[in-house]
Amino acid sequence: MNMQALVLNRYNGPLELTQTPQPSVQAGQVLVRIKASGLNPLDTKIRAGSAAHARHPLPLVLGIDMAGVVEAVGPGITQFKVGDEVYGMTGGVGGIQGSLAQCAAVDARLIALKPSNLSMKEAAALPLSFIASYQGIVDRAQVKAGQTVLVQGGAGGVGHVSVQLAQALGARVFATVSNGDAELMGSYGATAIDYREYSVEQYVQQYTGGEGFDLVADTVGGATLDASFSAVKQFGHVVSALGWGTHALAPLSFREATYSGVFTLAPLLTGKHREHHGEILQVATQLVEAGKLVPRVDPRGFDLASADLAYQAIAAGSNKGKIVVDVQ
Repeated sequence: MNMQALVLNRYNGPLELTQTPQPSVQAGQVLVRIKASGLNPLDTKIRAGSAAHARHPLPLVLGIDMAGVVEAVGPGITQFKVGDEVYGMTGGVGGIQGSLAQCAAVDARLIALKPSNLSMKEAAALPLSFIASYQGIVDRAQVKAGQTVLVQGGAGGVGHVSVQLAQALGARVFATVSNGDAELMGSYGATAIDYREYSVEQYVQQYTGGEGFDLVADTVGGATLDASFSAVKQFGHVVSALGWGTHALAPLSFREATYSGVFTLAPLLTGKHREHHGEILQVATQLVEAGKLVPRVDPRGFDLASADLAYQAIAAGSNKGKIVVDVQ
């Protein structure tokens, strides 16, 4: 049996709509009929062949996040059944087929039941963003109620989820954004900080009396991670999902603070600890169904035939929220 998939045959080349064999389901896997594919900025780097940490050999099918319906279960699978609506961060890197295809055979450890109050499109926007947020805020920093949390890049894909997660945990949440996103932060219960209007020293003084924040969660990297080292309080913690660069650690050391990096792709690339991704998404489902987490989805509609336009939108930075491709 064949299916349609968008295949990339050369880096930076066109996404070609192709008839390709439908994957067979193996032990420990479920076959998912994909309804929606969530795209991430990382996908553009993988497509270009420039993400050394996320190489995807040619020919490849992109798409890290997905939501869909279980169509078959492999040997040993008891936690899912045919007809279940699921979502997860399941491929698109390291030679694992991505979600820009009608079907995928996915490791059952990587997925969870989709929140019942989200559409497929909304659910496909969440996996990478929530997993990265949870790994930083919960796994690494172990944030507690009453602590102050600064999210750098609060309106971005990972950022807006981090703000809501920290808020749900009872933290006092602040977020650096451009002025146009202040209202969005207010709707989450967070305090918006216009990073273009205030220096690090100014907003640390204004919102913490000069003490700094208990946790700074960086979703931007580069100079913003350097700023995070200056915004954290003594004995505080900085966590980053984009700590790839070279940084001076003196500001962090002078505060006797600690740093953690998050590498969300590791279970996909190594095969290790994949069950934790499924566990994290179970938490996401609970928060969404409790009304404490709402994904921000770009309102434009894309399908497999127009997916190139979706990538152009990401590259141009024109998206307001996560871009999702309707597969079915």
